[in-house]
Amino acid sequence: MVKVLGVDIGGTKVRMSVVDEAGNISLDEKLPTQFPLYPYLEEQVLRFMALDPEIEAIGIGTHGFVDPVQGKVIYATETLPGWTGTEVKVQLERATGKHVEVENDANAAALAEAKFGAAKGYGRTVCLTLGTGLGGGIIWDGKLLSGGKHGGAAEVGHMILYPNGVLCTCGREGCSEQYVSGTALVRRIKEAGLPITPHELFIQAKTDPAAQKVVTGFTKDLALVISSLQAAFDMDIVVIGGGVSESAELWWDEFTQHLDTVLLNPLEVKVAQYENEAGILGAALLVLEEIK
Repeated sequence: MVKVLGVDIGGTKVRMSVVDEAGNISLDEKLPTQFPLYPYLEEQVLRFMALDPEIEAIGIGTHGFVDPVQGKVIYATETLPGWTGTEVKVQLERATGKHVEVENDANAAALAEAKFGAAKGYGRTVCLTLGTGLGGGIIWDGKLLSGGKHGGAAEVGHMILYPNGVLCTCGREGCSEQYVSGTALVRRIKEAGLPITPHELFIQAKTDPAAQKVVTGFTKDLALVISSLQAAFDMDIVVIGGGVSESAELWWDEFTQHLDTVLLNPLEVKVAQYENEAGILGAALLVLEEIK
């Protein structure tokens, strides 16, 4: 049985798991993200390799713009300070002697949903990850749309939704992720003067007009983002994952009502099957497909 190490790097935690070719997860750990990030990552990878000497390769999904050919982080916001410019592939291959692949984390999640999850069997998929930011991954006829001249392909969170809007971590104003993400929900809740969490927001919206107004703004903006993506890609399906999707049953009906009013054509939209598992499975798939 082929085994690889999958690593999912986010702003607050790093998840590391041994994954086999059937998608089974073992030695699963969630660790707080620490800085400087690269030495910490190398230390943890070497520890995992000692725990399971059968690990054959390492796949890494990370926040930021990534050049997947070089395995280099082209740009990361201050969510991961000091990560911009890190040559992850070269350094980690030197340290471990194993093959390493590096991708944007949302791209990795899209791979997992296309291979194992909600988008299995579809040719053209857009996967949105609603977490700390808004990530995007696009599968086109079975292949990942990735890289780009500056590593920024499918960075849907940085499409401008509202010109001159809320300042984004990328330095521009009005990016989509400032309106459609977990962080955006926290901001919207605070601005509404509500002392509640995002999950509590969706429950409270049933009886509280102020909470309902926040939910309406969020779901309308998510619908607008998907409408714009449809105009560009005319995809078969959209899959929505990330932490915010875990409470989708509380906001899905309102969201689809808004979506129906802005779509050019009918579109299938599903909640991610793997939710927060997609990132780690997708990271593993970056190398599993090559060594099977």
